[in-house]
Amino acid sequence: MSPRPPTLRENRRYILVRVEPAGTVVDQKELYYAIADAVTSLWGDAAGGVIMQAVVAAEEEYVMIRCLRGTERELAIALSTVTSWRDTRLALRILAASGTIESLRERIRKQKEQAPGDPSPEPEGRLSDKREVLVTHCNGQKVDVIEKGFKNAHRLFVTRSDLENS
Repeated sequence: MSPRPPTLRENRRYILVRVEPAGTVVDQKELYYAIADAVTSLWGDAAGGVIMQAVVAAEEEYVMIRCLRGTERELAIALSTVTSWRDTRLALRILAASGTIESLRERIRKQKEQAPGDPSPEPEGRLSDKREVLVTHCNGQKVDVIEKGFKNAHRLFVTRSDLENS
């Protein structure tokens, strides 16, 4: 059987997602089932059949998911509803969408190159309004901090530009 010419092939899109928390090892088949459940519960069986999602590759903390062109928005919305896999809590953060797997792999390489040279903030710092905070998680431009205080600890979500070096 000869392959179909490009004009008769279905156009596909690939979505790159990062699995959080970092270091979570995922099984492609079981992640596919979690994504399929999210798609069918959100959009129904008919739309789930049209989206035709598939987990193409899982490389460390990154996962590439395939869908038909034009359905990437619906798949991205369904991916944001995936909150657990097996008994593990996780989140799928959408990084990019592309027409080729190679361009997504290039984006992964760029992200890995930026990570080691990226200066991380100090574990303690001050906000611009002089409140003392403890940095709990730093990922990209988003920084999760806990405000220091003797009565209550408030969790704040700020960006790196909001922190000052003390």
